[in-house]
Amino acid sequence: MITVLQVAHPLARVGPDAVGGAEQVLAALDRAIVAAGHRSLVIAPTGSSVFGELIASGADEGPFDDDTMRRARARHHSAVADAVAERRPDVVHLHGVDFLSYLPPPPTPALATLHLPPSFYPREAFDSHVRLHCVSSAQQRQLPPGTSTLPPIPNGVDLQRFRPGTRKSGQVVVMGRICPDKGIHLAIEAARAAGVRLVLAGECFPYPAHLAYFETEIAPRLGGTIEYVGSLGGDEKVQLLASARALLVPSLVAETSSLVAMEALACGTPVIAFPSGALPEVVDDGVTGLIVSDVASMAAAIWDIERIDPRACRAAAEARFSLTPTTARYLEVYTRLARHT
Repeated sequence: MITVLQVAHPLARVGPDAVGGAEQVLAALDRAIVAAGHRSLVIAPTGSSVFGELIASGADEGPFDDDTMRRARARHHSAVADAVAERRPDVVHLHGVDFLSYLPPPPTPALATLHLPPSFYPREAFDSHVRLHCVSSAQQRQLPPGTSTLPPIPNGVDLQRFRPGTRKSGQVVVMGRICPDKGIHLAIEAARAAGVRLVLAGECFPYPAHLAYFETEIAPRLGGTIEYVGSLGGDEKVQLLASARALLVPSLVAETSSLVAMEALACGTPVIAFPSGALPEVVDDGVTGLIVSDVASMAAAIWDIERIDPRACRAAAEARFSLTPTTARYLEVYTRLARHT
């Protein structure tokens, strides 16, 4: 048996229905570690939900300004140091973009998953003693020259949980974090231009820039055929994805992966996306969705998407996006790192 200490972002609660992809991956790994008979420890904000043992690092309700971030990182740093000294984990797995702020002291092996575009990380992150790895080939190609990494481990989704429904509606869906990077206002414009109903499901975290984006770009566009339903989890999330005509992913940054696109495909729902980062690796243009370049082409694709076979979407998810090989590869890495302590 090995002990794995996973460390979440200091301001992002963990759980199977977390909004952020990094937190969803962490939750899936926590469950897999326990299922494999190992010991799982998770440092995450108070209010997180885990299968192993939660080491709660406190909670901040916002706003998530610089002072809040400094306090949260300091708590995380202390929690990591205490956990390493007292629990003696075999491996520490870091998931936050700011992992340099709370690195475990040597010689404990440390792994960091780069969940975000490489440009989001400080240059020092690529020169640290931490083992790094990406979640897609597209992301790996964007790393600074000479960066040493382990092979990428692609993300996956629970194919038993995300399954096709019995009928499709005429509406399109946008789902995830509400922030400028996600380009949600463009999806709203495309849905209005296409004359279809759009359901926005997601959460706006209290970072000042995110709140300002919601107030200026999203809230004024709500109403009529545009509905905001907040953050969904459990069966509600699955039902919304499974019943949609399409999922819209108008990201404006180089996505490293797209769990929500994989979830949609598992539900037999095609994806209409901009060609940002790894999205063309997830969406097979003309087979499981349509890759488009702007609002006008996204609006046209909403009607053209009818030619995509939902069965092809599900088949692609079964062939390429199962969570099982993802967790198995992480467990292999944990075991290998633990043996080299």
